[in-house]
Amino acid sequence: MTERAGIPPKFIADYIWIGGDGEFRSKTRVITVQPNQSSVTLKDIPHWNYDGSSTNQADGKDSEIVILPRALYRNPFTMSNDVFVVCDTYTPDMKPHPTNTRAAAYKIFSEHLNLAPWYGLEQEYFIIDPETNLPVGYKHGSSQGTHYCGSGSENVFGRTIADQHMALCIRAGVNISGINAEVAPGQWEFQVGPCEGVQAGDDMLMARYLLIRLAETKSLSVTFEPKPLKGDWNGSGCHANFSTVQMREGNANEGKTGLDYITEAIKCLERDHVEMMKDYGSGNEERMTGLHETADYSVFSHGIANRGASVRIGNDTYRNKKGYFEDRRPSSNCDPYLVTSLMLKSITS
Repeated sequence: MTERAGIPPKFIADYIWIGGDGEFRSKTRVITVQPNQSSVTLKDIPHWNYDGSSTNQADGKDSEIVILPRALYRNPFTMSNDVFVVCDTYTPDMKPHPTNTRAAAYKIFSEHLNLAPWYGLEQEYFIIDPETNLPVGYKHGSSQGTHYCGSGSENVFGRTIADQHMALCIRAGVNISGINAEVAPGQWEFQVGPCEGVQAGDDMLMARYLLIRLAETKSLSVTFEPKPLKGDWNGSGCHANFSTVQMREGNANEGKTGLDYITEAIKCLERDHVEMMKDYGSGNEERMTGLHETADYSVFSHGIANRGASVRIGNDTYRNKKGYFEDRRPSSNCDPYLVTSLMLKSITS
């Protein structure tokens, strides 16, 4: 179809944010740009608002909540120049809403740019059949063990969803780095990162949203609950791999290796363990029992290559005396802005 002369091009922007119930919310707006403009930038996306009384974020008598565009992604479903926009929320007087954790995280990251904090987040989840309300492939009496990184229709369930989700993330511009089948039937993991600072939270939110939208097209659902299968089954976490430039490189002038900085950081996490666990996800105590590759919820521990510890240092990092460590405590339903900023806040306090 030939575009009429003088008619500015239009694009579709989906505004995406987190409501007061912790669930994704979105609404769509048509964006008009200049006639010679072939794509949309973040500057082209105006702020918007919505009815906060319907999202548990405002009273009905004064319900307007403002959303500000923060991160731009391609809409991988339309395969055009349409966009998805990660937003955060503000009151009408432009103060961050109490449910807006991105604003506080951004402030913390802005105060420590010299540390160049990198994150790699490992998001576990279950694909749920809404007719049974159980993971796809689950059978009563079955056990875990053959599903992890498995193959074959008798062992792996939901691969099409996981593969398509990875492709969607790549098209959207999310820095996804891999996927794998997990220990339980219908359980998968994807990894986001390495991302610096607030990008880790933005990319994780977008990756989760794309997964939910994809499952929606298949009449399936996704759960990020930390322990959806009770009993002798692994739960789901969102393990956070973390490093600063000092951990990655060391400091010859101070005679310190990267591992020295990692050791100091772990001591800070241990000091703040009780307070940090309050913001590491709801229902996490059901997952962190000391079994199924978890530490005890209330007891901080660390070790080399130990997946039963709160914090794990990998063998390569230990041998090379530089690299990163893995905080295995965050639950699968954690707020990535809270987790990543709390880690940085802890080691700089």
